[in-house]
Amino acid sequence: MNGIVLATAGAVDPTLETFENDVWWISLVKLLALFVLLLLLTLFTIVYERKVVARMAVRPGPNQVGPNGWLQSLTDGIKLPFKEEIIPKTADKVVYFIAPVISATVAFTAFSVIPFGGVVNMFGQQTALQLTDVPVSVLVLLACSSMAVYGVVLAGWASGSTYPLLGGLRSSAQMISYEVAMGLSIVAVFMTAGTMSTSQIVKAQAHGSPVEFFGFEVTAPGWYAVQLLPSFIIYLIAAVGETNRAPFDLPEAESELVGGFHTEYSSFKFALFFLAEYINMITVSAFATTLFLGGWRAPAPITTVWDGANSGYWPLLWFFGKVLILLFGFIWLRATLPRMRYDQFMRFGWKVLIPVNLVWILCLAFIKVARSGAISDTTRWVITGAAAVLILAVAWGWPTPKKPKQLSIEEELHQRPPGSFPVPPMDLQVPPSPRARRAVAERAPAAVGAEPDSKEV
Repeated sequence: MNGIVLATAGAVDPTLETFENDVWWISLVKLLALFVLLLLLTLFTIVYERKVVARMAVRPGPNQVGPNGWLQSLTDGIKLPFKEEIIPKTADKVVYFIAPVISATVAFTAFSVIPFGGVVNMFGQQTALQLTDVPVSVLVLLACSSMAVYGVVLAGWASGSTYPLLGGLRSSAQMISYEVAMGLSIVAVFMTAGTMSTSQIVKAQAHGSPVEFFGFEVTAPGWYAVQLLPSFIIYLIAAVGETNRAPFDLPEAESELVGGFHTEYSSFKFALFFLAEYINMITVSAFATTLFLGGWRAPAPITTVWDGANSGYWPLLWFFGKVLILLFGFIWLRATLPRMRYDQFMRFGWKVLIPVNLVWILCLAFIKVARSGAISDTTRWVITGAAAVLILAVAWGWPTPKKPKQLSIEEELHQRPPGSFPVPPMDLQVPPSPRARRAVAERAPAAVGAEPDSKEV
C-alpha cells in the first residue's frame, strides 16, 4: 500500500540495525522532511516568541500579516534576502561568506540524530522516525555545538572591524565556557543509561526501575529529569548560555558592541545567523527532551489510559509538545530577567556550574558503585557520613564577603592623593563646587522673620 500508514500496534523501539536497513530514497525523504520541518519550526518560533512576549507586556504583538499575524515571520524571511547587501572593504571576502554558512550548516546537522518516534510504516517501508543513529550520537550533537563557535569567531574576525572582533571573541568565550557545563551534565545521562545512542537513551527512560540503596528498595521514575535533577537544571542553564539567549544574550549587547559579531552582516547572510540562532534554540530543547524528558514517549498519565499513545505517528505530538514547553521557558526568561554583566556571567559558569556538576558526578558515581554491591554497608555509611560532615564544615566555614564601609563624598575626596584628577564617584553624585554653592545661596530668598544678612539665608 502506497502512502503513509499509521501503526496500530504498540511502540517498536528502533535499533542501530534499523537505520542500516533503510533504502536510500527513504533516507532522502526523511532528510527533506527534516529540512522543511526545521524551517517551519523556525518561522513558527519567531512568531510564537513575539506573541508570548507581547502577551506578557499586555500589547497586541504581530496581528496584521496572515491569520491573526501568524505569517509575519514568513514575510520577514522573504524580505531579508532582497535587502541591500553591504560588504566592508576591509573584510576577508572568503571567510566573510563562509562564516554564516558554518553556523547554519551545523545547526541543521545537529538535528539529524534526534529521535521523533519509534518504527513506523512509511510508503510501505519499515523505518524509524529519525534520520540516523550511531553508537555515539550524543557526541555528534556536542561536536556540532562546538563547530558553531567557528562561525561566530570567523564572522567577527573576517568583518575587518573592531566591534565585531570583540563581539566574536566574547561570544566564543561564552559558548565554550557553557559548553563545558553542558557536556558535564550529559555525563550523568551516559552513566545512568549505559549508552550514547539517542534512541537507546529514550528507550532506557521507558519504565521506572526498582533501586535498592542502603537496604531500601524504591522505584526510580523513568524520566532522567527526575532521577538526575541537578544535571537537568544545569543543562537548562547552560543551554540558555550557549544559545546566547536572555539573560545571557551578551553577544547582542547593543549598548556595548553595537550588535556583536554580526554587526557588519546584512541581507541573506544576516538571515543565516538569525536562522542558526533559532534552530540552535530548537535543537537544545529537542536534546533536553531526548535526554531528560523521555523523548518521544507520552507522559505516564496518558500511557496508563491509552495503550496506543506511543504507536504510529502519535509520538510526534508528544515530542513537539515537550519542545514547545521548553521554548516557552526560553521566551519567559527573555521577557522577565535583565541582562547579566559579562564578569558575573563568566564567574557563574566557571565557579558555580562546573564545580557543582563535578561534585554531582562524583556523588552519582558513588551511588552507582553502592548499588552494585561492590562495597559493604558499613563502608557506605562511613563514606556517606564523612561526606555529610565535609559538606557541613565547608558550608559553615565558607567566607562571607564583607561590604565595604560607605564613605561620604567629602571623605572620599579627602582620601584622594594630592594632585590627583577629580574622578567622580560610581553613582555620579558629584558635589557642587564652592562657586555653585555661593550662587545658590545668593539666589535663595530670605527666611521668614530673618534679616537679609542672617545666617539662615
